[in-house]
Amino acid sequence: MALNASVAIDALFAGQVARLAGDSRSSAIVKAPVTGRCMLTTDGLAGDTQADRRAHGGGGKALHQYPAEHYAKLAAAFPEAQHLAPGGLGENLSTRGLTENDVCIGDVFRVGSARIQVSQPRTPCWKIDTRTACEGVAAFIAEHGLAGWYFRVLEEGEIAAGDRLEHVERPTDAVTLAEFLRVTHTPRPPLAAILRLAYATGLDPQWTGKLMQRAEWLRNNGSSE
Repeated sequence: MALNASVAIDALFAGQVARLAGDSRSSAIVKAPVTGRCMLTTDGLAGDTQADRRAHGGGGKALHQYPAEHYAKLAAAFPEAQHLAPGGLGENLSTRGLTENDVCIGDVFRVGSARIQVSQPRTPCWKIDTRTACEGVAAFIAEHGLAGWYFRVLEEGEIAAGDRLEHVERPTDAVTLAEFLRVTHTPRPPLAAILRLAYATGLDPQWTGKLMQRAEWLRNNGSSE
């Protein structure tokens, strides 16, 4: 993706914590389209909530973007799955034209009057299988790198469906999300590959810590590449 590239936000979604259908646990993965302009703060979109603040929302997970193109792949692999349409997997931003192959950790975008930075990939969890009423969807997403990504908010502002997501800055040590997901899902990656991810500009500190722990394990178990 070239600098200054941009795509339109096709839809904006927010949701409230509620009990999941067919499950005793609660989540805000079920989201509805947002009409009009919506305030985006460092905690996330106004009107969007999270059941587990340790895993979702705020800081490095203020806003989740998911490529709408991925839904066709998921539907082909899981024709019986439910809610495989934009907004169905709990994303806030739905777009076409940007995927994990294009976007890098640390990329900065301007959207509406806000400025946001890619901080980490999404880690698929059990809620996806529950939401789609189909076992294996989350594992497929992880295996094929179809997870989408999170932003931190650098400058608060208002955003809306139809706004352009404009790419304005990329770190010199940029790592694509596709590379990040490929390396982290490799059982025994080269030490140098893990360190490249750990030192990526803009990466959420929690990920940096996990990667450094993995690098230490690799050092202690015979990997020095």
